[in-house]
Amino acid sequence: MSRRTMKTLFIFFSIVGPGLVVMLADTDAGSIITAAQSGAVWGYRMLLLQFILIPILIIAQELTVRLGIVTQKGHGELIKEQFGKYWAWVSVSTLLITCVGAMITEFSGVVGVGNLFHVPPIVSIAAVIIFLVAMAWTGSYKSVERCAIFIGLFELVFIVVAVMAHPHYSEAWKTMWSIPWTSSSYFYLAAANIGAVIMPWMIFYQQSAVVDKKLKIEHLSYARWDTSIGAFITQIIMASVLVATAATIGRTNPGAPLNTVEQISHALIPFLGITTGKLLFALGMLGASLVAAIVVSLTAAWGLGEILGYKRSLEHKPKEAPWFYSVYTVVLVLGGIVILSGINLVSLSVAVEVMNAILLPIVLGFLFLLAVKALPEQYRLKGGYAWTVGIILGVTAIFGLVAGIAGAI
Repeated sequence: MSRRTMKTLFIFFSIVGPGLVVMLADTDAGSIITAAQSGAVWGYRMLLLQFILIPILIIAQELTVRLGIVTQKGHGELIKEQFGKYWAWVSVSTLLITCVGAMITEFSGVVGVGNLFHVPPIVSIAAVIIFLVAMAWTGSYKSVERCAIFIGLFELVFIVVAVMAHPHYSEAWKTMWSIPWTSSSYFYLAAANIGAVIMPWMIFYQQSAVVDKKLKIEHLSYARWDTSIGAFITQIIMASVLVATAATIGRTNPGAPLNTVEQISHALIPFLGITTGKLLFALGMLGASLVAAIVVSLTAAWGLGEILGYKRSLEHKPKEAPWFYSVYTVVLVLGGIVILSGINLVSLSVAVEVMNAILLPIVLGFLFLLAVKALPEQYRLKGGYAWTVGIILGVTAIFGLVAGIAGAI
């Protein structure tokens, strides 16, 4: 290996992180639940959607990376600067709503895993909150990022689960093209899948993360690769969960309702083996839940700070940035309180993803406008590519909105 190649790899691995973390968080407990529900109810018919979403996800998050690195400002801060405080509050309000919703789904995954091993929900929730609070309050950005990546990589076990489920690949290829165009319930779940992949908090997190990590313009190409690789990984995981449930529940008991995280696990375990199935599902779900809980709570603290102006960096100690760490902790605690109320966690998780899809016009609209207006000429979104991006993001946002509302009605 040449010295130049070694230098390039060294730079890449020092830059990689924000994209990989946010993409691993993208495949959170709510996304896993939504993909499992999709495979159980519709078999392989939503598999094509998972692959269609890869380039859309890359396009959206690349704009986020570009805005953060070039301007060195967070998403909410840029909206406030370009469009005023009112619109900044509109955007951050949608962020906070989706953050609380996401935190609920993350803790639903934690409780589900705890129930598999007969751990009371209050113990599972308390243990996770204490761990995540201690990690952030005593660490730095780099230590939190490394911890998040390590935890999130446990999600890769879902690929193993998909292989062990022995799917019929010819059946999957044939069925994935068969779309029930007249079914409102199909499009409700389709909207949930879109909301599970393109989430408002992802945009806020990655833009703030590249700023907090102090990435510069010369790092832009590496950050784009970080994002693209992460997008492929997250969608492979989503597709794996869908395939696993389609090949098992979807084949033996199609349309079976999955009302709890434990039901999803127990439905898979007979096909994977009791011990192996329980362990693999637990590792994957716990990894998905924890990495997303880290990202979502940090995003809320960063986003609100961009509007209110308080210190907002993991490089600051808690005494230097008390509001930042307080918001981070409060979001965790609120999610835990709601979960302990005993609501239907699977239905709630799918509904949260649909809510994300319905809010996409606001989120993607601001993202596109900032890429056109807030960047210097050299990095601004313009020309034919701007039209292409605008159409892709617009169609995605409108489909998510219409399908989500139509399915809910």
